[in-house]
Amino acid sequence: MSAQVIEKNGQPEWAVIPYSEYQKMQEAYQDAQDIQDIENNLKAIQTGEEIAIPGEVTFTILEGINPIRAWRKYKKIKMKELAEKVGISSAYLSQIENNKRNPTIETLKAIAIFLEVDIELLI
Repeated sequence: MSAQVIEKNGQPEWAVIPYSEYQKMQEAYQDAQDIQDIENNLKAIQTGEEIAIPGEVTFTILEGINPIRAWRKYKKIKMKELAEKVGISSAYLSQIENNKRNPTIETLKAIAIFLEVDIELLI
């Protein structure tokens, strides 16, 4: 890389570089920032400060599937098993998963506990 150094009072004050070199430096700087952000996010996930949602669950929810059903399917839990563990009927759970009924807070908490997810992820 070639650089022109501009001095002031006999000391280097400015360095002028070709614009293409400047662009490369900017890209390298942005890449370094991206790497640092990724490392910080991974650390936050590992320490439990951030929640990682599997892509399969995210895409299923984005397709319009109820979050409870998305998590239940992801964790390979049968509807009957979840209903029994939570203390509700399979029919009621089906209505919840098909957005025909809203669960009570107590039911939602019980489902979240059994699925081992934060309740906010089911809303």
